[in-house]
Amino acid sequence: MAEQLALVIGGTIGGLLLLLLIGASCCLWRRFCATLTYEELPGTPAMATTAASSGQRDRPCQPHARTQLSRPPAVPFVVPPTLQGRDWVPLHSGEWAHAPWDPCPASELLPHTPSGGLALPPSVIGDACMVGAINPELYRFPEDKSETDFPDGCLGRLWFSVEYEQEAERLLVGLIKARHLQAPSETCSPLVKLYLLPDERRFLQSKIKRKTSNPQFDEHFIFQVSSKTITQRVLKFSVYHVDRQRKHQLLGQVLFPLKNETLVGDCRRVIWRDLEAESLEPPSEFGDLQFCLSYNDYLSRLTVVVLRAKGLQLQEDRGIVSVFVKVSLMNHNKFVKCKKTSAVLGSINPVYNETFSFKADATELDTASLSLTVVQNMEGDKSQQLGRVVVGPYMYTRGRELEHWDEMLSKPKELVKRWHALCRTTEP
Repeated sequence: MAEQLALVIGGTIGGLLLLLLIGASCCLWRRFCATLTYEELPGTPAMATTAASSGQRDRPCQPHARTQLSRPPAVPFVVPPTLQGRDWVPLHSGEWAHAPWDPCPASELLPHTPSGGLALPPSVIGDACMVGAINPELYRFPEDKSETDFPDGCLGRLWFSVEYEQEAERLLVGLIKARHLQAPSETCSPLVKLYLLPDERRFLQSKIKRKTSNPQFDEHFIFQVSSKTITQRVLKFSVYHVDRQRKHQLLGQVLFPLKNETLVGDCRRVIWRDLEAESLEPPSEFGDLQFCLSYNDYLSRLTVVVLRAKGLQLQEDRGIVSVFVKVSLMNHNKFVKCKKTSAVLGSINPVYNETFSFKADATELDTASLSLTVVQNMEGDKSQQLGRVVVGPYMYTRGRELEHWDEMLSKPKELVKRWHALCRTTEP
């Protein structure tokens, strides 16, 4: 019994001592945390500099309750980097607190106009105009320079419109105007004839405009053509000067292929093209091919534009006649890549106006060449080569073909256009 009583008394005394120890530890911890509070040291040079830069603003703010403690004078007070550059205002207790930034200045600090409104600074007015305002430059149409900018050697420029009515199968052509015509005499009396190739026997004709190099026609013409063959046709405009003896002198011509992208949708499209001189040279034995070459050294891109052919020797006894051009890129007489134009039906003077691009490094141009072959389709998935042109460096070509290639290299990023005579090839 005595042993149990001793154990109870000992446990009670131990519990009281443990409670006293815990209380003393809490008090010491609170005093230790209070000594670690971040606060400014009075009279330090860094705080004096911050006070001078603040401009001594008089905005009211709520002071932060802090305890003033003494520290060794050797420890400087430095504003943390994350808090530098902010506005600080002085407190009556000598402490500094951050003043919240007000994005909208108070109206009483701004000058007023005689009518009672606020006189905002020019900078504020400029910012207000930029935010939420309409910039008229974004809605302004680009300046039309088609009637003022003419390249050197331009023979003239023609404006026309094209529209196709699929239900009635009618091609509506509007002849609008011509500008900058180069007449052989001081006065010009232009006349325009319209053809729908490959039919060159029938044409429509405009009225003669007297004594003007910038005629305004505003005339409309209708061609009846099937929807199945419309994309194989080419619209041709021949512009003539009519002299006093009523003789027609050709000033230039425009060839416009009627492709699908031109006739898409039942809408009227206004187009302008520069006049081209008609080739006066007779066609060669197997025909001629006209195309453009261009090389972009920055993109390492070789561009070929197949324009048209003339005087082709077609085999008309082989059924339906259609002709296309095959463009092949060669390197050391090895095939690299081949592309084809669309086939044109029933014409010995087909017009293509199709562009092809090939990837070719500048270091490969000394060993590369282009082969353009005119091919006629026949029945039974057979074909026959009508002629070929090869252009390239001195390793493969001579004469006009070599001159065309060298001119392309001397005029980077420019289209160089030339006619070339086709040569008969031996089919494999």
